[in-house]
Amino acid sequence: MKTHSKIRGWVWFMVLLLLFIVVSYFSYTPKPNPYPNYITTSPSPTGLKALYTYLNKDKDVKSWNHSPDLLPKEDEHLILVMAGPAFIPEKELMNDYIHFIQSGNTILLLKTNPKGMFNVDVDYIQNDRQGTTVKDQNHHTFKADVDSDVRIRTKKNDEILLSDPYGPIAIKRPYGKGSLIVAITPEWFTNGKLLKKDHLPLSFQLLNQGKPDSLLFDEYTHGGENESTILTVYPMWFLVLIFQGILLFLLWLWYQGKRFGPLMQPREDWIRFSDEGIQAIAAWYIRGRRYQDSLAIQADYVKVLLQERWQIPYSKEWQDLAPYVERKWMRLTGSEIKAFLNGLTGVLSKEKINKQEYLLWSRKLDELRNEVES
Repeated sequence: MKTHSKIRGWVWFMVLLLLFIVVSYFSYTPKPNPYPNYITTSPSPTGLKALYTYLNKDKDVKSWNHSPDLLPKEDEHLILVMAGPAFIPEKELMNDYIHFIQSGNTILLLKTNPKGMFNVDVDYIQNDRQGTTVKDQNHHTFKADVDSDVRIRTKKNDEILLSDPYGPIAIKRPYGKGSLIVAITPEWFTNGKLLKKDHLPLSFQLLNQGKPDSLLFDEYTHGGENESTILTVYPMWFLVLIFQGILLFLLWLWYQGKRFGPLMQPREDWIRFSDEGIQAIAAWYIRGRRYQDSLAIQADYVKVLLQERWQIPYSKEWQDLAPYVERKWMRLTGSEIKAFLNGLTGVLSKEKINKQEYLLWSRKLDELRNEVES
């Protein structure tokens, strides 16, 4: 009957587990991948996949995912596009970018507010964020959106590439053998705005400034937003399976009755010594000076032990137990045992005893009890 009940319990357990797996499978709906802004692999409106794919047909275009200290330090006519960097690199990394430029290459920095990078300074304006007219070096006009609230503050050797009524929006600054191009319009290059207004020809004007042999799109400065975690490395179905396996293991442990934490001391080991009732009775005997009654109870308990352990009849009087006790209590001589039994008989026959007598005979009874129990 017990085996049948256990099998039935396992059947119900497996049914519930199967139901849980089925519900988890059908209730899971995969969410679209969140892409960081300005990533060349991002098909979202804020990504650069459209421009990157188009340029890859006619030019040598690659993504750069490494630290800037690995960039070429010689003149290779490269242009590194830094579109909307997610953070401002530290001083050492900025120096690596500068060495890359000084060796004869070009960096195109596209950032809404480039202040803090390459010693670029800006002026703040009040921008109504409406469409505006943009002029290039040849005074050709274009229609474009400029969302930035700043304009670039130029220096002596700067070349203004694009501007609007508020000021410069793209400049070219020489750095050693190379040059730095700064534009405050990274949104022109995105999938969502590339084909709107005149953003496409304006974007190509910026990309062709360095006359590059090849283009690199810097993904390193987006690494803080694209770090791999266990939730992105493994597919969701695999993570769900792992979670269900862990849950199944815990339920199996629980079903097996496994205990967690330290083992508790068995109750029978401590109940006798922690029983408050016994302690209260003992205190009552002491306060009431009922030493005779307490000693009689103690002696009666020892006589019960003599019967259980040494098979000495309980019905015999204490003074008649000498022949039996002498065969078991080897540490004392026959005369000492007789003196003990006769003295105990005399004490138990008194109506009252004082505290000293009680303590003396209580200790002697404990010695006999310890001998019997050992």
